[in-house]
Amino acid sequence: MNKPVVDVQIWSDVMCPWCAVGYAQYAKALAQLGDDVAVETRFMPFELNPDLPPEGKDQQKHLAEVYQRSPEETAAMRQQLMDAAERAGFPMQWTGDGEEPAAMMWNTFAAHELLRWALATQGPEAQARLKQALFRAHFQRRRNVSDREVLLDIAAAEGFDRAAAAAALDDEALAVATRMEERRGLEMGIHSVPSFVVNGRYLIPGAQEPEVYAATLRKVAEMAEAGA
Repeated sequence: MNKPVVDVQIWSDVMCPWCAVGYAQYAKALAQLGDDVAVETRFMPFELNPDLPPEGKDQQKHLAEVYQRSPEETAAMRQQLMDAAERAGFPMQWTGDGEEPAAMMWNTFAAHELLRWALATQGPEAQARLKQALFRAHFQRRRNVSDREVLLDIAAAEGFDRAAAAAALDDEALAVATRMEERRGLEMGIHSVPSFVVNGRYLIPGAQEPEVYAATLRKVAEMAEAGA
């Protein structure tokens, strides 16, 4: 008898550092579970800063404004995040060539369109591969993931057809569908990310330890097998 598949929708944003940390921890949980639990994971769109201008915004300045913190306090917040990312196995230190550029915040709608297209055309595993590439591009390489050509470069590097990806970004129907998914998340009560929604019923909020994700997924799988 086939095991029931546990459905996990991860509402997250490419700009969200705790989303990157949370997914790294979640991936560890899946590795711990191995073949014990069948899981299908899909990334859903959520924009932390939908009104960002095309030129982006300096990350430190943005954090200071949002959280009303001093430069010293924002530096401490950033160090706490960097330490958590290191422990999770997703270091956020600059890995590019030359002088490190300023960390920036970008509009991510086009990135969400591309992720939705990847899911629809090539499935969850391909979408997860693209999502991780976008995380690396933003946090480790300081690339402008709102820029069309940067997005197409990333997609092509991950094995996607560049021309097909470009056509997807030009598709108004894809933009409408992505907006509808964003709205659905808000209507579900998703107001912070990452949010892991399991089988459409159970919420795991925030970046948790791998054991938290694993225990929840195992419990939900057991309940599904029992017909609960």
